[in-house]
Amino acid sequence: MICYVIIDFHTHIFPPEIIENRSKYIRDQKWFSRLYGNRNARMASARGLVEEMDRCGVDKAVACGFAWNDFDLYVRTNDYIADAVSRYPDRLIGFGNIPPLHPRALDELERCADMGLRGIGELKPMGQGFDLDDTGGLAPFAEAAASRGLSLLIHISEPVGRQYAGKGYTSPGKAYRFARRFPDLKLVYAHWGGGLVFYELMPDVHEELANVYYDCSANPYLYDSRIFTLVMEMPVRKKVLFASDYPLLRLDDCLDEVAGAGLGDQLYQELMGGNAAALLGDPA
Repeated sequence: MICYVIIDFHTHIFPPEIIENRSKYIRDQKWFSRLYGNRNARMASARGLVEEMDRCGVDKAVACGFAWNDFDLYVRTNDYIADAVSRYPDRLIGFGNIPPLHPRALDELERCADMGLRGIGELKPMGQGFDLDDTGGLAPFAEAAASRGLSLLIHISEPVGRQYAGKGYTSPGKAYRFARRFPDLKLVYAHWGGGLVFYELMPDVHEELANVYYDCSANPYLYDSRIFTLVMEMPVRKKVLFASDYPLLRLDDCLDEVAGAGLGDQLYQELMGGNAAALLGDPA
């Protein structure tokens, strides 16, 4: 029997106080209201995430924060994520969140690194008031992240197709240019990089994007499940990370989709945890 380590590279957790007082944050936080104003939109605490992981057989997960209007909420949420990692050190991998252009951004990045967080994300350019084409303005943040060995997980959008809450405007072109500007920075582009993953069939682009990884978060909302067999036969296959976007999607739905894709053992192991472990420098 073959055993796999399953790592979900894209989940979101909230402090229980925020979950319990959702109405207050819906009133005060524009981006939060857009994504969680509907009472049916699921939220999860660290404990809730780990319980779901136990139920579904997921070994580890990257736990991300959220894009707030209020900087103090970033600090509180980053503290919560660091504490969650200390409580579940073998299960959770913490990513802080920071608005990159905020005057306190670099200090908070250093603090997150000092607390043992492994990256920053999920960054949402539209929700946090920055543009990936502003490479000059973003340079201090990007260079600081690279120097501390922090990966950036960034929301990238498809330039075509239906609109949905939180889609945003950060296109594959912007993501491509940003990655080229900061080749020493490890980048994880969410949602298949809005389709950027397919441009890695171009040999020059594949070479230029050696620092870029792609997560498949929210795939059931976005693409036909055949995407897994297509992408995992491409040269980019070692840079693809299983991800759910839990609690937006249920873990078991995302796991079932990949299980039904018909990948061989080696490709399945790479997608579900091997590639993530290599990026994080952890044994799979």
